[in-house]
Amino acid sequence: MSTGAWATLCAGNNARWCDAVGRAHGRPGEFRPALWLNRAAMPPYYPNAVTLTPDETAAQLTAAHELAHTRPACSVKDSFAVLDLRPLGFDVLFDATWLWRAADTPAPAAMGLVWSAVADAAGLAHWEAAWAGHDEPPAENERIFPPALLDEPGVAFLAGTRRGGIVAVAVANETGAVVGLSNVYATDGDTEVAYAGALPLAARLFPGRALVGYERGDELAAARRVGFAPVGPLRVWAR
Repeated sequence: MSTGAWATLCAGNNARWCDAVGRAHGRPGEFRPALWLNRAAMPPYYPNAVTLTPDETAAQLTAAHELAHTRPACSVKDSFAVLDLRPLGFDVLFDATWLWRAADTPAPAAMGLVWSAVADAAGLAHWEAAWAGHDEPPAENERIFPPALLDEPGVAFLAGTRRGGIVAVAVANETGAVVGLSNVYATDGDTEVAYAGALPLAARLFPGRALVGYERGDELAAARRVGFAPVGPLRVWAR
């Protein structure tokens, strides 16, 4: 399989995760051949559109035009960094890199945390507090990850603990042959420690699947140190 095909699987997996988050907030999106689209207000850090293919740009530009005229504040994940959305009033928010880790890649060395999947709503609230860098769980009306996501098939919230407290987190979402690993974070800023623990747990929960995701900056370097390979660029546009 080519890296272009891998990037397409990465984009599809990420779109499914974004759709799950939207649905958990009562704001379902729609899948079209060229992209996933959500005209509603999405939670912070989540786009209103994710492109699914590098070669249907006309349809993607039409959808971006539609989105720009129905929701002035919005964002588009250009999964292959091939669109120019400046004429529609968008600016580049950031560039990043899709990542792929084959299922047979050796596990990294353990780094001292105890990892498990979140089992209930109370655990998810504490997971989100750690993800946000807070001591206490957020108010219900400020949640990005509502409890409904615990019932989403193929989704697992992973927590790394030390002395009973959550100090590292990640989300795994399965779509067919791949599992997306996102929201990888350590409260002390050591992303490599978070990856090192989340990877073997994700592999146990979803055996035989390649792991995918995207990162940039120092987090990209950390992901590469634990066995992820770059398979293509992406760009996020925002109005």
